[in-house]
Amino acid sequence: MSFMRELIEKDAKITVVPHDFKNATKGKITDIYPEGFTVELEYDPKGFLINNYCEFYTQNKYGTVFFTSFPKAIEGRTLKISNPAKHKFLQRRQYRRIKFINDIVMKSGGKDYKITTLDISAGGMKLKTDANIDIEKTYSLTLPLSAEQSVDTVFAPIRIEKAGGQLGIAAGYVLSGQFTFKNDHDKMVLTQYCAKRSIEIRNK
Repeated sequence: MSFMRELIEKDAKITVVPHDFKNATKGKITDIYPEGFTVELEYDPKGFLINNYCEFYTQNKYGTVFFTSFPKAIEGRTLKISNPAKHKFLQRRQYRRIKFINDIVMKSGGKDYKITTLDISAGGMKLKTDANIDIEKTYSLTLPLSAEQSVDTVFAPIRIEKAGGQLGIAAGYVLSGQFTFKNDHDKMVLTQYCAKRSIEIRNK
């Protein structure tokens, strides 16, 4: 019981990802008891089955925590979850940053800007480009996470500097900035993607 109360907190927000990633959703922890805890989802559950493992992501005082477990019961939007066998703390920072190299296009004011992403998190990204980027503007873009999945976001540059040989870049500019999202789902998908990739990288 004390372990569960240290791991998760009542009324905390939690992301739940079933086997089919497309059915990922959010909810709130409504009760904690010796055998597990209860989650109230924001929407009707799709792709959730009793005794089928799901991934869970939540925040506590130590950082972002990740674990797997399964619903013992599903009653409407309420899931009764079994105690997880083990857990991992993914980060103490708000968002996990991962290496992410992709050639994509940002758009602003009807113009296209070719860039190469260097790393991303759910909070923002670092990129390199030869284009003349105005840091007073915002730029829309699509991040390709896989062949089947992508997220749309808006990038607001915060810092720009000449490459000057950093990161092996001979010319051009390196920019860092933050994302804003049109909907919570895209932010949730990117958060989960970065968290999962960080685990895969550490386990290599």
